[in-house]
Amino acid sequence: MSEKIQYITDVHGKPQFVVLPVEDYHTLLEGDHDESWEDVPYTASDDDQETIPSDVINIMIDEDVSLLAAWRIYSGMSQYDVAEQLGTTQSAVSQWEAVDSRPQKKTREKLAALYGCRPSQMLL
Repeated sequence: MSEKIQYITDVHGKPQFVVLPVEDYHTLLEGDHDESWEDVPYTASDDDQETIPSDVINIMIDEDVSLLAAWRIYSGMSQYDVAEQLGTTQSAVSQWEAVDSRPQKKTREKLAALYGCRPSQMLL
């Protein structure tokens, strides 16, 4: 393939689209992928059939927040509201909602009950 590929990014610098030469595009469409594609091993998970409402996913993407924060926003609550209902601090809620955070199962169960979803819907 050609090295003349261009990326179109969003305002945050994240790649959104790619522009490539027509020749490369046709090669991708017409090529025999059986030889060049490789199988990737996959192990099924208990949560494979779990779904998350598209509105929650849209909030997560549009507002660039974690899944837990998206559930809270979708539920119409502030971090302060959640903290009050669960008897904790707004700071703790903020830490749970950090993108790289993975709150304990018990915490996810409390949040799920508050947001009206299943704990397994709070994991990606």
